[in-house]
Amino acid sequence: MINSLLVLIASIIPRRSVLSLFELERRREKGDSSAAEELKREVLLEDVFSLRHAAEALLLVLAVITGVAVFGPLFGALIAVVIALVYGRVARFEFVHNLAQRIYEQYEHGVLNFVEHHPSVGKLIRTVTIPQNDAMICSREELEHAVENASAILTQNEIKMITNSLHFEERRVEEIMTPRGVITSIDKNEIIGPLTLHELHESGHSRFPVTDGDIDHVIGVLHVKDLLSLNDKKTQTAEGAMEPKVYYINQDQTLQHALAAFLKTRHHMFIVVNGYRETAGVVTLEDVIEALLGRKIVDEFDVHDDLRIVAERNAKSNNNSTHGTNV
Repeated sequence: MINSLLVLIASIIPRRSVLSLFELERRREKGDSSAAEELKREVLLEDVFSLRHAAEALLLVLAVITGVAVFGPLFGALIAVVIALVYGRVARFEFVHNLAQRIYEQYEHGVLNFVEHHPSVGKLIRTVTIPQNDAMICSREELEHAVENASAILTQNEIKMITNSLHFEERRVEEIMTPRGVITSIDKNEIIGPLTLHELHESGHSRFPVTDGDIDHVIGVLHVKDLLSLNDKKTQTAEGAMEPKVYYINQDQTLQHALAAFLKTRHHMFIVVNGYRETAGVVTLEDVIEALLGRKIVDEFDVHDDLRIVAERNAKSNNNSTHGTNV
């Protein structure tokens, strides 16, 4: 009886979760009751294994005592040695393991409750250290957590790039666009002369919306590089030198959608509009790539590190008449 019980207990291998502790904790916080149970099992697993180990040792001692009592010191000791050498091998037989698992699963809830409510017992008998669960990554949040804690094998730039790519499809055009308040535009009737070229170049941009009256009526895009290489010596207006094709994108569209649109149209700048078709800003392919990489791409036309910061600074003087009233 003792020997059979020893074999069965040795054959028990408490089930490990296929999810990591991080993922179980994340799902538990979202109200997943099954994840909460899995987390409880994983947390208590060391004490369960230690309890099994203690039960094995106790039963092995009882087997020795019983053998000596029944067969005498010599034969009893010999039988005890045989049991100690053989019971582990027998416990690995598949039919024995399956039987032991079925029995354990019937009483697992009680075992977990015991080790949970008697932590002092677990601390006293704890002799087993469970290796970290080698679970698969099952969510984007878990992958991000793993990346953020991988500084030993990834550089900070690599960590930032991977993290940005994980959230890329969630981000909106509005987050990265050049806001309306700092858009440098040019009216369609403005003459393209040396002074205008100098002003455009000094603005720090390479492309400019061409407007018909105001910024809510963009009719084309003017490229500085094209202007610098013009061979036509005749005076031109912005309308005559601009690229007439204009693409509009809603400020609520995702960066993933914007990137696909840039690749499809082979255009480098979109006019960002709101729900009323008013100009909310502009976004470039460079802006989207920077958001994907998580770092600034600097070229010869860059002046400001972050035009959104410039817009916020300028907002202090926008629509701020001394005779004005907010309603």
